[in-house]
Amino acid sequence: MNVSEDMFKMMQQHLGYSDEEMADFKKNPINKTVLAKAPELMKKTIVFEVVESHGCNSQHKIGEKFYFDGAGNLITKLNPKKVCIYALQAMLPVIFASNELMYNDVDPNGIQFKHSGCFDVGVKCGGWGRIIVRYSMEDRVR
Repeated sequence: MNVSEDMFKMMQQHLGYSDEEMADFKKNPINKTVLAKAPELMKKTIVFEVVESHGCNSQHKIGEKFYFDGAGNLITKLNPKKVCIYALQAMLPVIFASNELMYNDVDPNGIQFKHSGCFDVGVKCGGWGRIIVRYSMEDRVR
């Protein structure tokens, strides 16, 4: 994978690396693969839509969506005012998997298990509530 020196310099500044740290960064071939895919990934938006909700303390409702940039950063201005940490933790492994697929030139929407949920088991099992979210990766329009 070819990554320009300008891209490395931009990342060094972005991450606040010293020259020594950047030299170590450049030695890792995985970093070159990830950086080479970064422009394509940043043209994407990761979306999770609530498809089931009952008893959610944060009041997440069916149809509500959570938006992340292609790298997995929560886009705060597009998300609900309150975001449950337990809902976020359910999204983490799916975001990681979708990025891994992108890095390996596989369509991330090909993930077979697109649903995830908070770990609250709901009132019938001694919890409070539960939400289920469905993943998709879209072309960035915002």
